[in-house]
Amino acid sequence: MDSGAPEENRAPPIEVRGLTMRYGPLVIMEDLNFQVRRGEILVIMGGSGSGKSTLLKHLIGLKAPAEGSILFEGQDFHQADARTRKGILRRMGVLYQNGALWSGLTLAENVALPLEEYTELDARSIGEVVSLKLSLVGLRGFEAFYPSEISGGMRKRAALARATALDPEVLFFDEPSSGLDPISASRLDDLILQLRDSFGTTIVVVSHDLESIFKIADRALFLDIKEKTMTAMGTPQALRESPPSDEVRRFMTRTSEAGPDARLEAGPETGLQVGPEPGSSLDSSASHDMKTPRRRKEP
Repeated sequence: MDSGAPEENRAPPIEVRGLTMRYGPLVIMEDLNFQVRRGEILVIMGGSGSGKSTLLKHLIGLKAPAEGSILFEGQDFHQADARTRKGILRRMGVLYQNGALWSGLTLAENVALPLEEYTELDARSIGEVVSLKLSLVGLRGFEAFYPSEISGGMRKRAALARATALDPEVLFFDEPSSGLDPISASRLDDLILQLRDSFGTTIVVVSHDLESIFKIADRALFLDIKEKTMTAMGTPQALRESPPSDEVRRFMTRTSEAGPDARLEAGPETGLQVGPEPGSSLDSSASHDMKTPRRRKEP
């Protein structure tokens, strides 16, 4: 997605124009229009069933728009040819609600998968990158562990290491704090901020967790399930102090998530993937219990 053009002339990393999302005849959201700025953290928020995760699926190419378009650096993903789409996916990282790590591979082997799939690096170079990425998420020394041998928070961090293996320009997170205790969730928020601050990564997060939203978001947009469109966009602080509607006010000021158990809401775990899994299209249904697709050759 890096066009090489001067910064002021470059198209935004992501632009959504007149997007309508539909499941058959059922309209989920319509007339969505927004841009994601380079190097910002944008949070997509809204109540349950408002279409947050559905919007994320559209943004990462899993679902085609019923109407409208989604542009990456000015390129319409769904109108592009296969080579262009692969190039766009190559520059993305996606973290689903659970780790979606291959259960039969060690953490090191999981992180190595996108490097083996998309680069020409030799085994030694791949090993060096893997060690670096695991160190950056606080998992140095856990290279030989399997996903079942570590905690849920550690699995998400390992999945984050895999998503950043190819140094993506844009990262997507679907409910990153779901299923985590407050300390693990806060640590993951810190890692998200570190990615933005250290590498200038553009980040889009789906979340209903107010504590996380106020901590990490530069801007947030609100999907209104009653209006079936987005009704607010701004900083979390501005939306709380001057909400444009009762729905936004209720969402931004609710107290049910203020306590220490706020982040313990149950939810399916999923995890982070970079582009499509080897030998398949990009698949949001990946889970921690997936069978091993292949193992790296022993030296």
